[in-house]
Amino acid sequence: MSDPVPPASDDAVLTAERDGDVAVLTLTRPDRRNALNTDLCLAIRAAVDEAVGTGARAILVTGEGTAFCSGADLGGVYGDEFLDALYGMLHHLAKVPVPIVAAVNGPAIGAGTQLAMACDLRVADATAKFAVPTARNGMAVDAWTIRTLAELAGTGRARRLMLAGESLDCEEALLCGLADRAGTLEDALAWAHEIAALAPLALAHNKLVLNGSTADDAAIEQSFRDVWASEDVRESLTARDEKRRPVFRGV
Repeated sequence: MSDPVPPASDDAVLTAERDGDVAVLTLTRPDRRNALNTDLCLAIRAAVDEAVGTGARAILVTGEGTAFCSGADLGGVYGDEFLDALYGMLHHLAKVPVPIVAAVNGPAIGAGTQLAMACDLRVADATAKFAVPTARNGMAVDAWTIRTLAELAGTGRARRLMLAGESLDCEEALLCGLADRAGTLEDALAWAHEIAALAPLALAHNKLVLNGSTADDAAIEQSFRDVWASEDVRESLTARDEKRRPVFRGV
Protein backbone atom coordinates (compact mmCIF):
# COMPACT_ATOMS: atom_id res chain seq x y z
CA MET A 1 0.00 0.00 0.00
CA SER A 2 1.07 3.58 -0.49
CA ASP A 3 0.59 7.02 1.01
CA PRO A 4 -0.08 6.06 4.63
CA VAL A 5 -1.92 8.66 6.68
CA PRO A 6 -0.15 8.80 10.07
CA PRO A 7 -2.33 8.38 13.15
CA ALA A 8 -3.11 11.53 15.08
CA SER A 9 -1.64 10.09 18.29
CA ASP A 10 -0.52 6.89 19.93
CA ASP A 11 -4.14 6.42 20.97
CA ALA A 12 -5.47 6.40 17.39
CA VAL A 13 -8.30 3.93 16.91
CA LEU A 14 -8.20 3.83 13.11
CA THR A 15 -5.54 3.98 10.41
CA ALA A 16 -6.16 5.11 6.85
CA GLU A 17 -4.01 4.31 3.83
CA ARG A 18 -4.39 4.85 0.11
CA ASP A 19 -3.57 2.05 -2.29
CA GLY A 20 -4.11 3.78 -5.60
CA ASP A 21 -7.84 4.45 -6.00
CA VAL A 22 -8.72 2.36 -2.92
CA ALA A 23 -8.81 3.77 0.60
CA VAL A 24 -8.02 1.14 3.24
CA LEU A 25 -9.40 1.78 6.72
CA THR A 26 -8.20 -0.48 9.54
CA LEU A 27 -9.75 -0.58 12.99
CA THR A 28 -6.78 -0.48 15.38
CA ARG A 29 -7.97 -1.52 18.83
CA PRO A 30 -6.63 -5.08 18.82
CA ASP A 31 -6.39 -5.11 22.62
CA ARG A 32 -10.20 -4.67 22.63
CA ARG A 33 -10.67 -6.88 19.54
CA ASN A 34 -11.53 -3.70 17.64
CA ALA A 35 -14.65 -3.01 19.68
CA LEU A 36 -16.46 0.15 18.67
CA ASN A 37 -16.51 3.11 21.01
CA THR A 38 -17.60 6.68 20.32
CA ASP A 39 -14.16 7.77 19.10
CA LEU A 40 -13.87 4.87 16.67
CA CYS A 41 -17.35 5.41 15.24
CA LEU A 42 -16.58 9.08 14.65
CA ALA A 43 -13.19 8.21 13.18
CA ILE A 44 -14.70 5.74 10.68
CA ARG A 45 -17.25 8.31 9.51
CA ALA A 46 -14.61 11.03 9.15
CA ALA A 47 -12.19 8.72 7.33
CA VAL A 48 -14.87 7.62 4.86
CA ASP A 49 -15.73 11.25 4.11
CA GLU A 50 -12.03 12.07 3.70
CA ALA A 51 -11.62 9.16 1.28
CA VAL A 52 -14.61 10.23 -0.80
CA GLY A 53 -13.49 13.85 -0.75
CA THR A 54 -10.02 13.00 -2.00
CA GLY A 55 -11.23 10.90 -4.90
CA ALA A 56 -11.13 7.31 -3.65
CA ARG A 57 -13.08 5.07 -6.01
CA ALA A 58 -13.59 2.27 -3.47
CA ILE A 59 -13.13 1.88 0.28
CA LEU A 60 -12.00 -1.20 2.19
CA VAL A 61 -12.73 -1.66 5.91
CA THR A 62 -10.99 -4.30 8.02
CA GLY A 63 -9.71 -4.93 11.53
CA GLU A 64 -6.22 -5.26 12.95
CA GLY A 65 -5.33 -8.58 14.52
CA THR A 66 -7.61 -11.60 14.68
CA ALA A 67 -11.01 -9.88 14.88
CA PHE A 68 -12.91 -7.70 12.45
CA CYS A 69 -14.90 -6.07 15.25
CA SER A 70 -16.04 -7.72 18.46
CA GLY A 71 -18.99 -5.36 18.87
CA ALA A 72 -19.67 -2.34 21.02
CA ASP A 73 -17.15 -1.59 23.75
CA LEU A 74 -19.24 -2.48 26.78
CA GLY A 75 -17.14 -0.14 28.91
CA GLY A 76 -18.84 2.85 27.33
CA VAL A 77 -21.87 1.64 25.42
CA TYR A 78 -24.60 2.95 27.68
CA GLY A 79 -25.40 6.47 26.51
CA ASP A 80 -26.90 8.60 23.79
CA GLU A 81 -23.50 9.88 22.67
CA PHE A 82 -22.37 6.41 21.68
CA LEU A 83 -25.69 5.44 20.10
CA ASP A 84 -25.75 8.65 18.04
CA ALA A 85 -22.16 8.07 16.90
CA LEU A 86 -22.75 4.39 16.07
CA TYR A 87 -25.98 4.76 14.13
CA GLY A 88 -24.92 8.02 12.54
CA MET A 89 -21.84 6.22 11.20
CA LEU A 90 -23.68 3.08 10.05
CA HIS A 91 -26.40 4.96 8.20
CA HIS A 92 -23.85 7.36 6.70
CA LEU A 93 -21.85 4.50 5.19
CA ALA A 94 -24.98 3.37 3.37
CA LYS A 95 -25.38 6.85 1.86
CA VAL A 96 -21.88 7.68 0.58
CA PRO A 97 -21.63 7.30 -3.22
CA VAL A 98 -18.52 5.09 -3.18
CA PRO A 99 -18.68 1.28 -2.82
CA ILE A 100 -17.39 0.00 0.52
CA VAL A 101 -15.98 -3.52 0.92
CA ALA A 102 -15.64 -5.17 4.32
CA ALA A 103 -12.73 -7.58 4.73
CA VAL A 104 -14.13 -9.62 7.62
CA ASN A 105 -10.92 -11.08 8.99
CA GLY A 106 -12.43 -12.71 12.07
CA PRO A 107 -15.43 -12.41 14.36
CA ALA A 108 -17.91 -9.61 13.58
CA ILE A 109 -20.16 -9.62 16.60
CA GLY A 110 -23.02 -7.25 17.39
CA ALA A 111 -21.93 -3.83 16.18
CA GLY A 112 -19.27 -5.66 14.15
CA THR A 113 -21.98 -7.41 12.13
CA GLN A 114 -23.73 -4.06 11.83
CA LEU A 115 -20.56 -2.46 10.48
CA ALA A 116 -20.10 -5.28 7.97
CA MET A 117 -23.72 -4.88 6.83
CA ALA A 118 -23.32 -1.12 6.44
CA CYS A 119 -20.62 -1.89 3.88
CA ASP A 120 -21.82 -2.79 0.40
CA LEU A 121 -19.94 -6.07 -0.01
CA ARG A 122 -18.38 -8.52 2.43
CA VAL A 123 -15.35 -10.78 1.95
CA ALA A 124 -15.09 -13.29 4.80
CA ASP A 125 -12.08 -15.35 5.75
CA ALA A 126 -12.28 -18.79 7.33
CA THR A 127 -12.41 -17.37 10.88
CA ALA A 128 -15.29 -14.96 10.22
CA LYS A 129 -18.35 -15.23 12.44
CA PHE A 130 -21.48 -13.09 12.48
CA ALA A 131 -23.88 -12.56 15.38
CA VAL A 132 -26.18 -9.90 16.82
CA PRO A 133 -26.59 -11.19 20.40
CA THR A 134 -29.00 -8.60 21.77
CA ALA A 135 -31.21 -11.36 23.20
CA ARG A 136 -28.22 -12.53 25.23
CA ASN A 137 -27.11 -9.11 26.51
CA GLY A 138 -30.45 -7.34 27.00
CA MET A 139 -29.71 -4.62 24.48
CA ALA A 140 -31.37 -3.60 21.22
CA VAL A 141 -30.48 -2.65 17.66
CA ASP A 142 -32.44 -0.37 15.38
CA ALA A 143 -34.98 -1.46 12.80
CA TRP A 144 -32.51 -0.82 9.94
CA THR A 145 -30.19 -3.49 11.37
CA ILE A 146 -32.86 -6.17 11.68
CA ARG A 147 -34.42 -5.44 8.28
CA THR A 148 -31.04 -5.30 6.53
CA LEU A 149 -30.03 -8.57 8.16
CA ALA A 150 -33.24 -10.18 6.90
CA GLU A 151 -32.66 -8.80 3.38
CA LEU A 152 -29.08 -10.08 3.25
CA ALA A 153 -29.26 -13.37 5.14
CA GLY A 154 -32.94 -14.24 4.67
CA THR A 155 -35.77 -14.04 7.15
CA GLY A 156 -35.15 -17.50 8.60
CA ARG A 157 -31.53 -16.90 9.49
CA ALA A 158 -32.29 -13.38 10.71
CA ARG A 159 -34.83 -14.91 13.11
CA ARG A 160 -32.25 -17.41 14.32
CA LEU A 161 -29.77 -14.63 15.04
CA MET A 162 -32.23 -12.18 16.55
CA LEU A 163 -34.65 -14.52 18.39
CA ALA A 164 -32.45 -17.51 19.27
CA GLY A 165 -29.14 -15.70 19.75
CA GLU A 166 -27.36 -17.93 17.23
CA SER A 167 -24.37 -17.07 15.03
CA LEU A 168 -23.30 -17.79 11.46
CA ASP A 169 -19.85 -19.02 10.52
CA CYS A 170 -18.11 -18.17 7.25
CA GLU A 171 -19.56 -21.12 5.34
CA GLU A 172 -23.16 -20.43 6.30
CA ALA A 173 -22.77 -16.69 5.77
CA LEU A 174 -21.60 -17.40 2.23
CA LEU A 175 -24.45 -19.83 1.60
CA CYS A 176 -27.14 -17.37 2.69
CA GLY A 177 -25.64 -14.21 1.15
CA LEU A 178 -24.58 -12.36 4.29
CA ALA A 179 -21.03 -12.74 2.97
CA ASP A 180 -20.39 -12.29 -0.75
CA ARG A 181 -17.01 -13.97 -1.19
CA ALA A 182 -14.58 -16.09 0.77
CA GLY A 183 -11.08 -14.69 0.98
CA THR A 184 -8.30 -12.92 2.78
CA LEU A 185 -7.58 -9.22 3.14
CA GLU A 186 -5.49 -9.44 -0.02
CA ASP A 187 -8.44 -10.98 -1.88
CA ALA A 188 -10.73 -8.23 -0.63
CA LEU A 189 -8.25 -5.55 -1.68
CA ALA A 190 -7.94 -7.06 -5.15
CA TRP A 191 -11.74 -7.03 -5.49
CA ALA A 192 -11.86 -3.41 -4.31
CA HIS A 193 -9.38 -2.50 -7.06
CA GLU A 194 -11.56 -4.24 -9.65
CA ILE A 195 -14.55 -2.24 -8.43
CA ALA A 196 -12.54 0.99 -8.42
CA ALA A 197 -12.00 0.62 -12.17
CA LEU A 198 -15.76 0.57 -12.87
CA ALA A 199 -17.86 3.62 -13.77
CA PRO A 200 -18.18 5.77 -10.61
CA LEU A 201 -21.45 7.48 -11.51
CA ALA A 202 -23.08 4.18 -12.41
CA LEU A 203 -21.87 2.65 -9.16
CA ALA A 204 -23.17 5.61 -7.17
CA HIS A 205 -26.56 5.33 -8.87
CA ASN A 206 -26.76 1.59 -8.29
CA LYS A 207 -25.88 1.99 -4.61
CA LEU A 208 -28.46 4.76 -4.25
CA VAL A 209 -31.20 2.51 -5.62
CA LEU A 210 -30.10 -0.59 -3.70
CA ASN A 211 -30.16 1.46 -0.48
CA GLY A 212 -33.41 3.06 -1.60
CA SER A 213 -34.62 3.92 1.88
CA THR A 214 -31.93 6.62 2.02
CA ALA A 215 -33.11 8.55 -1.03
CA ASP A 216 -36.31 9.94 -2.50
CA ASP A 217 -37.61 9.30 -6.00
CA ALA A 218 -36.44 12.69 -7.27
CA ALA A 219 -32.84 12.01 -6.20
CA ILE A 220 -32.89 8.62 -7.88
CA GLU A 221 -34.32 10.05 -11.09
CA GLN A 222 -31.69 12.79 -11.15
CA SER A 223 -28.94 10.25 -10.56
CA PHE A 224 -30.28 8.14 -13.44
CA ARG A 225 -30.21 11.14 -15.80
CA ASP A 226 -26.74 12.21 -14.63
CA VAL A 227 -25.34 8.81 -15.57
CA TRP A 228 -26.81 8.94 -19.08
CA ALA A 229 -25.54 12.52 -19.57
CA SER A 230 -22.01 11.69 -18.43
CA GLU A 231 -18.81 11.53 -20.43
CA ASP A 232 -18.35 8.00 -19.10
CA VAL A 233 -21.20 6.80 -21.33
CA ARG A 234 -19.44 8.21 -24.39
CA GLU A 235 -16.13 6.76 -23.20
CA SER A 236 -17.73 3.33 -23.00
CA LEU A 237 -18.96 3.57 -26.59
CA THR A 238 -15.58 4.83 -27.82
CA ALA A 239 -13.73 2.07 -25.99
CA ARG A 240 -15.99 -0.55 -27.53
CA ASP A 241 -15.31 0.82 -31.02
CA GLU A 242 -11.57 0.91 -30.31
CA LYS A 243 -11.63 -2.59 -28.74
CA ARG A 244 -10.09 -1.50 -25.45
CA ARG A 245 -11.11 -1.22 -21.83
CA PRO A 246 -12.91 2.02 -20.99
CA VAL A 247 -11.20 4.47 -18.65
CA PHE A 248 -13.93 5.98 -16.50
CA ARG A 249 -13.45 9.35 -14.81
CA GLY A 250 -16.77 9.83 -13.07
CA VAL A 251 -17.82 12.87 -15.09
